[in-house]
Amino acid sequence: MHLILSSSPCIPAPESTGLAFIYQRENGFPQRLYAALPRRPRLLLVSADPEAHTHNDRMLQEFGQALAFDGYPPGHSAILDSRNAVQAHALAEKADLILLCGGHVPTQNRFLASIRLRDTFHRFGGTVLGISAGSMNAAATVYAQPEETGESDPSFPRFLPGLGLTQYQIVPHLQKVRYDVLDGKRLFEEITFPDSMGQRFLAIPDGSYVYEDETCHLLCGEGYLIHDGIMIPICQHGQTLPLPI
Repeated sequence: MHLILSSSPCIPAPESTGLAFIYQRENGFPQRLYAALPRRPRLLLVSADPEAHTHNDRMLQEFGQALAFDGYPPGHSAILDSRNAVQAHALAEKADLILLCGGHVPTQNRFLASIRLRDTFHRFGGTVLGISAGSMNAAATVYAQPEETGESDPSFPRFLPGLGLTQYQIVPHLQKVRYDVLDGKRLFEEITFPDSMGQRFLAIPDGSYVYEDETCHLLCGEGYLIHDGIMIPICQHGQTLPLPI
């Protein structure tokens, strides 16, 4: 399996294309994404909100168009949500590329657990691309960083069982959320840093990602290690760092 755990791999598309976005060009992303894909990959998107059908259909179209822009038009594409949840295993087994969508982490986590998608990945040999919440839920133990009103409450479950694809707990969108305030609390100083006691989170901005295959684990681009109440820089844009650290 080839595993890419991104914050967001998307950048604005050239206006002339009419596309919503294309895949980013930096930190070796396209080379690693396409290395193991056939020219017409079978694409499966796993939704973050299984009931958001209109949104999910649009995401399926837009991510497929971004692949086609790079010369890899999907040979077949499908969105996995509540409409076809009973087919989860069959759809995953037929895919070359499974994209774990971004959204609300606990909502997606409940959906993944309900369809027992973790079991399917034991036999999957293709490429998995995680985006934001999808990257977070790929972990064996997910750190669900609070993001919505009320989630700063200590009773909010912040550590959840995930897909077990990686040991790394991703904190995405660092450039957007670093100085956010939630429920009157500083998101990092008063929530995430205390949560990191005895833990190791990888905080990454959009454009950075973790890459794993059978030969290596790499942090590609800017990244930070959060552990025991502190955050330290460990990799810069344009660089790679072998993991674990």
